[in-house]
Amino acid sequence: MTTHVFIVDSMTFKLHIEYLFAGTGAKDHKVDFNNSQTTALHHKTEDILVSMIADGSRIRKGDQIIFYLQQDLTKRIKIYEGKFFGIFKAKSDWSFLDNNDRQQYLKNELGKSLTFRTLIEPYKIYADGVTEWEALDEIKGMTSPSQMLWSLIYRKLKAKRGNTMITIYEAERLTQLIRNKNNRAELNCQNKVLSFDAVAQKIVCLNERPRAYVGRKEEINLLPRLIAKYQAGNSFESHLQAYITKNLGKGINRSLDEAILGEAKIEWLGNEVSCGVGMQRIDVMPSAIQNEQRILIPIELKAVEADEKNIIQIQRYVDWIEQYYIPNRQSDIQPVLVAKKMVNKQSNAYQRLINSFNRFNQTNIHRCARLTFVEFDISDSDLVFGVINY
Repeated sequence: MTTHVFIVDSMTFKLHIEYLFAGTGAKDHKVDFNNSQTTALHHKTEDILVSMIADGSRIRKGDQIIFYLQQDLTKRIKIYEGKFFGIFKAKSDWSFLDNNDRQQYLKNELGKSLTFRTLIEPYKIYADGVTEWEALDEIKGMTSPSQMLWSLIYRKLKAKRGNTMITIYEAERLTQLIRNKNNRAELNCQNKVLSFDAVAQKIVCLNERPRAYVGRKEEINLLPRLIAKYQAGNSFESHLQAYITKNLGKGINRSLDEAILGEAKIEWLGNEVSCGVGMQRIDVMPSAIQNEQRILIPIELKAVEADEKNIIQIQRYVDWIEQYYIPNRQSDIQPVLVAKKMVNKQSNAYQRLINSFNRFNQTNIHRCARLTFVEFDISDSDLVFGVINY
């Protein structure tokens, strides 16, 4: 089970929990490439939107949802400190599309466009939120820097993602902080409406019947656009990430599941996993269970043929995982490189690639499993993945 943190302000938070949905958006952009091969958008704008789709595609039914209410000193009712509130659960897999137009549900009330949405339900609801300082800065009870909530700290330093996943051990710490803040007393709002009181800065119950979410729920399908970009020789790495986060472990693409997971079952799924204060991010990283053994699978994605330099990034992933992740959650490490099918495997470039794999495996023989090299191609209007023996 993955925990996702959605970023909200006092108005959007109120509507999120009154109508029980979470959402993200990118200014006034409208998606014109859903279930389509073409787009009129600039490629940078398309990539931003696809990255948001990838974030929503990692959501699975039953995952935990926590809201982070941002500090805001500009409004009449000021939010003096950022706070984390929860805990909700996702009602279904993935996010859906409610496009940015005049029919977008609750757009006027929200004061902004939230294009990608996920229905949620109350799980364990607590009135008071935990402050950002309590969650991210206070080190009481910690014995190592690795115990800090680095996923959220990295987001604060580097990005403005509206939907950030946190690791299992980070979620355990954050949810316990929320419980302790409320003396472990949950709100009971059964058959009532949850809301947010901005003055008291608490989640409250309204003596009203629960409100139905009646907005559009358009399924997102990036595959036609991905294939069109593949065939045109254009970059599509963000599309590939969104495809994998959506389909991995779902039995939709068996070649993908067999190549990445084998017989293992996903217990947690992350994408764009920050692994340092620089720009290093692991493209996709599931934690899986096989034969009662946890396996962490950092995946480097390439929409082009693999290159010997790819191993440098994978080595950094293993180094970071060993120092920051493993002390909190003991796991085997199974690095994976996924790249476009290489046509000429007799070339010097391919031999250099294999040599880099062998050096990596020898260097890390006691630290992680042998690198899995996966290539993909297009067949029957879908991606086909296969493990390459080397």
